[in-house]
Amino acid sequence: MNKKIATNKKQIASGNAKPSFGFAFERINYILMLVGVGLIIIGYVLLTGGGSDNPDVFNYDLFNFRRLILSPLFIIAGLIVEVFAILKKSKTEK
Repeated sequence: MNKKIATNKKQIASGNAKPSFGFAFERINYILMLVGVGLIIIGYVLLTGGGSDNPDVFNYDLFNFRRLILSPLFIIAGLIVEVFAILKKSKTEK
């Protein structure tokens, strides 16, 4: 899929060298990046809410399982998937 850049000195000197550039990532990398972004968005959506309409009343829903444990786990998992998607090499590069 990826073509190598011409490094032959004769091709470069004669002007016949046509470097071809491919994408930095393959399809699986982009899919993993979208999954990571989706996990991060889900984490932030789970983090929302819990406010109080009355400023004199404290709402203890701020400290529930969803906001303290579940949401940060989704965000961290999304960041880990993003790093993996960026660092994953294609089979042709190995």
